[in-house]
Amino acid sequence: MQRILTRGEIETLDRTSVVRLMSPMPDTFSTRAQRLRDLATDNPIEDYLLLIAQLADAQQQVFAQDWSLTAIDESQLAQAQAHGMPPFSASGIKRDATWRAMLSAILEQLLQQAAHTKPLTDAVRNNLVKLADDINNKPELIEQQADDLLNQKLEKIDAARAPFIMAGLQVYWSQLVAGLESQKIPAHTPFGLCPCCGSQPVSSTVMLGGPKEQIRYATCSLCSSQWHIVRVTCTHCEDTKKLAYHSLEEGSAGIKAESCDHCQHYRKIFYLDKEQFAEAFADDLASLPLDILMGEAQFYRANNNPYLWQAAEQ
Repeated sequence: MQRILTRGEIETLDRTSVVRLMSPMPDTFSTRAQRLRDLATDNPIEDYLLLIAQLADAQQQVFAQDWSLTAIDESQLAQAQAHGMPPFSASGIKRDATWRAMLSAILEQLLQQAAHTKPLTDAVRNNLVKLADDINNKPELIEQQADDLLNQKLEKIDAARAPFIMAGLQVYWSQLVAGLESQKIPAHTPFGLCPCCGSQPVSSTVMLGGPKEQIRYATCSLCSSQWHIVRVTCTHCEDTKKLAYHSLEEGSAGIKAESCDHCQHYRKIFYLDKEQFAEAFADDLASLPLDILMGEAQFYRANNNPYLWQAAEQ
């Protein structure tokens, strides 16, 4: 039987042997798409999960292409190191227009997929066509909507097109950070934010096997990088004393919500020893009943899943 380490034991581990940061894998989006399909069967939001699976497939197709993004300047890396800040800060760097080309390619892939697989509803198709038109004719509008998403300005977000705009931003930032050596990322950056781009995590995962056994990693909601966060620590406010873990009575033991009475926020946490194929985005999205449970308990999501946005009043 596997023995779970206590917090004290975890803190005494040799941190030099712990992998601090992991870049997005080459098959990041295809793995996500397959997991979404696996989780869709009999899920209350089955159709939506299948739509996002198609979106993730389109992201993979675009992510796999060579977009020849400009490498970060060494002086920028040095400045990030000096100030302990993420070098690819989503709020600090100027986006290259290439990201809009990536978004256009994703939409084109989605529309092509729909012609050969499961058709899109009229509402979704019309949304994608209008978004594609705005990319070409109203680029300033798309840039503003991207800014609103990255800065979590919920009152300004169009929930219908937000998942697709975020899909383009995800591919762009994932490509930016994919080739960066982890030792060039500052060792100490603001707690709870991605060391690469400064975005919030979508969820966290307790790993299985090898040197990562029982080690927790948060997954960036934007660039899909993963970074180590000590377990039994609130990923939102860093409190260690007022945490609780919640799960659905008939749900998987490998899927829980980690809540904090100090800040009244929560994030999902997945345990690969009990849910071997859990994926940070897919399993978070597919476990909406757990979000409902947490809302009823008066806890707030620390941030949205990039594939599902709610209006500010919700």
